This record gives sequence, C-alpha cells and structure tokens, in this order.
Amino acid sequence: MVNAEQNIDKQLIPILEQVSDPEIPVLSIMDMGVVRSAVLLSDVVEVEITPTYSGCPAMDVIGDDIKKALKEAGFNSKIELILTPAWTTDWITPKGRKALEDYGIAAPLNAEADKDVLLNGKRLVKCTNCGSQNTRMISQFGSTACKAQFQCDDCLEPFDYFKCLK
Repeated sequence: MVNAEQNIDKQLIPILEQVSDPEIPVLSIMDMGVVRSAVLLSDVVEVEITPTYSGCPAMDVIGDDIKKALKEAGFNSKIELILTPAWTTDWITPKGRKALEDYGIAAPLNAEADKDVLLNGKRLVKCTNCGSQNTRMISQFGSTACKAQFQCDDCLEPFDYFKCLK
C-alpha cells in the first residue's frame, strides 16, 4: 500500500516490496513506510528513504539492498536519505502491522495509549502469543531502541512492543 504522501512509480513497487527491513525481516521497507519517493528519471531510479529514527544503523543496509534489488531488475539507482518529515509509526501499513504481530512483535498503539503503557504501567499491549492484555513492561528497551520488552502474565511469554513514534 502506498500512502498519499509517497511518490512511487507503480512499476517500482513490486521491486521495493521485495526489500526486507534488516531488523524485522518479515516486513518490507514498503510495509515500514521508509520509502518516501522512488521515481525513474532518465535511466536512473532516484529513491528517497527516511530513517525510522535518527541515527538508525539499518539505513546503510537498506540503501544497499535497494540498489541491489533495482540492479537485479535492470535499473541504476541513486539513494538519498531524507530526514523531514520525520518517520512515524503511522506510516507502517496495515499489512506491516499484522506481519509484526504474527512475528511476535506487538504493533504500536496510538500516542496517548503508548504513553500510558510506557510511563504509567497501563496494561494495553496485547500479548502476541495468547492475545491477553494482562501484560507488563519488563524494560523500556527491547531488541532495538525502538522497541520495549514486555511479558504476558497469563502465558508468561516475553515479547517486544514497537513503541509509537510521532
């Protein structure tokens, strides 16, 4: 799904959908919403990508993976990192949110609920194993800085929660 703020040539979408997020391989960079623009100008595809957070170490890998995928499809490419507008978890597609849950990472809540969960200990994050909301935060940081570590008090499974970023 391409959001209205993106400018992506339709012929490039299937290629870009094959490029996985290196930190969450079940998501494509399109599912994550990091591709802001991909247009074919003359014989070069110019791609603009936005990091999920400033200093995200995965952006170099993502840029290299985009170049590789486009080269395999017969295109030369130029990748540009853009910082504004800043990436938001609102850009994760519905397909991407479902893929996160299926992979064992709770999808981000809205900004207000996220604050209640992370700062006030509210039990709003659903367990990705059993679906219970009887969950609690174990650590503000999970496997990456953009995630928090949670545990379900019903099935006792640990899981990551993808923090809301606005």
